[in-house]
Amino acid sequence: MSHEVKRSNQNPDQVLVDIANYVDHFEIKSSLAYETARNCLIDTLGCGLEALGYPACTKLLGPVIPGSTVPNGARIPGTEYELDPINAAFNIGAMIRWLDLMTPGLQQSGVIPLIT
Repeated sequence: MSHEVKRSNQNPDQVLVDIANYVDHFEIKSSLAYETARNCLIDTLGCGLEALGYPACTKLLGPVIPGSTVPNGARIPGTEYELDPINAAFNIGAMIRWLDLMTPGLQQSGVIPLIT
């Protein structure tokens, strides 16, 4: 069954237009900004891959139906999973945040680790 999609004549909210314009037109000129972003990405990937060593984390990961894959779906780093966007977002988010949430010292301090 297919349904016709009705388009609204309503304009988007100005805040959405402002964000889109910023993302599309802002030019980053700072090498420090690129270096910081690179370090954050590497740290995030490292935390996610390290979390794969914890069985309590890995049991949360994977498709809803065991063994299923989504052709051309989102790949989950460090695993064989290829999932739909919603489950992929949960899986990657769980991996990334696992160490932050399961490290007692960090839970008390509220510090998010960054390897530099």
